[in-house]
Amino acid sequence: MSARMPPPDEEDSRGSEPPDDDVLAGELALGVLGAHARRAAQMRREQDPAFAAQVGAWERRLAPWLAAVAPARVPDYLWERLCRELGWRPAPAAPSLWSSLVLWRSAAALAAVAAIALWLARPPAPPAPPTAAVPSAPEPAAKPVTTLAHGDGTPGWLASVDRTRGTVLMVPVPAPADSRGRVPELWIIPAGQAPRSLGAVSINKAHTVEVPPDARAALAAPGSVLAITLEPASGIPHAAPSGPVIAKGAITT
Repeated sequence: MSARMPPPDEEDSRGSEPPDDDVLAGELALGVLGAHARRAAQMRREQDPAFAAQVGAWERRLAPWLAAVAPARVPDYLWERLCRELGWRPAPAAPSLWSSLVLWRSAAALAAVAAIALWLARPPAPPAPPTAAVPSAPEPAAKPVTTLAHGDGTPGWLASVDRTRGTVLMVPVPAPADSRGRVPELWIIPAGQAPRSLGAVSINKAHTVEVPPDARAALAAPGSVLAITLEPASGIPHAAPSGPVIAKGAITT
C-alpha cells in the first residue's frame, strides 16, 4: 500500500523548526505562506493582539513597495490561467457573447464613463439677470476622473476627485463579492510615502468617500496613486494594506 502524500504545507514544514513569531508575521505580510499556513496565521492574527501588532509592523515597513511597483500588462490568456491555477475562479465554460463577463464589464464601464463625463461636462445653468445685490457665482472647478484598473487592464472603479471639498466620488463597475468575505478598501498613496486608508468602497453602487483633512494635499500632488486592496471587513480603516491589490490608478491632475 502506498503511503499517503502529505499536503504541500505539511510536507514543507517537516524537518524544520516552526518559524518564530516575527518571521511568521513577516511571511504573512509578504504573502509567501502556503494556503494552510496562511489560513492558520490569519486566524491567529484575529485572535492574538500581540501577533496582530507584529504583522501590522511588517505591513508598515513593506507598504511603500506598493507605490514602487510599476503596473504591467498581463496577456488575457495568461491572466485567466493564473487565476484558475491559484483557485481565484473556476475554469470557464465556453460563454456566449451575451453571457461574456468581459462584454458586460466593458459595457458597464463605458456606461459609467459616459455618465460621469456627461455630469462633469454639463453646461452651467443660464445666469440670472445681474443685480447689484446678488453677484454672479464663479464657475465650479472641473473634477478630474481617474480610472482604477484591474491587473488585466479592465476598469474596476472610476474616481472623480473634488479637491475643493476633499472628496472622491467612487463609481464601480459592478462585480461579484469576494468568495472569502473580504471587502475592497481604498488607499491613497502619495509619491514615496506609505498608503493611507480612505475606508471601504462599494462594488455595485456609486458613493462619495471623505478624505481626511491631513491627507487632502495628496489629491493634488504629482505622482499620487489611488489603489484598492481586498481586506478583512473588520478593522477598517486599517493601518496598512495586507491583501492583494485588485485595482490602481494615478490621480489625474
